[in-house]
Amino acid sequence: MTRINLTVDGQRVADDVEPRMLLVQYLREKLGKTGTVVGCDTSNCGACTVHLDGRSVKSCNVLAVQADGGEVTTIEGLAGEDGQLHPVQEAFRECHGLQCGYCTPGMIMQTVDLLAENPSPSEEAIRLGLEGNLCRCTGYHNIVRAVQHAAGTTGAAEGASA
Repeated sequence: MTRINLTVDGQRVADDVEPRMLLVQYLREKLGKTGTVVGCDTSNCGACTVHLDGRSVKSCNVLAVQADGGEVTTIEGLAGEDGQLHPVQEAFRECHGLQCGYCTPGMIMQTVDLLAENPSPSEEAIRLGLEGNLCRCTGYHNIVRAVQHAAGTTGAAEGASA
């Protein structure tokens, strides 16, 4: 076992973990952060995306021990303590940027990182920025609209192809 210390959604945690335990397993199984979903277990789908030290990572591709000393934000940590949705969460809700919801936490976490890096992305930049996150339900059109809405560029995707 290896001792890790990190901050998850603003709370300091210390735990003993197996050196081979994935961050996604740690978040879900040890901390109950089930909003971070396991999709493919191969880092191809992006459903498990979280922020590690302010950058999006696929948590099925990171060992929990690699997060030692770091700060992790999950989908549960985005909303305000009063339950107020993060602007990106609100945009996905407003623009119906989800269907079954399985990919949504990873899409939202990736979008937050994308908008931090590029606050006013073009449609092409949005599609490129979300490239590592797969959705099998929506066709991406409403996801792109949600990102544009969150960025304050609503309407730019109205004629966009899906």
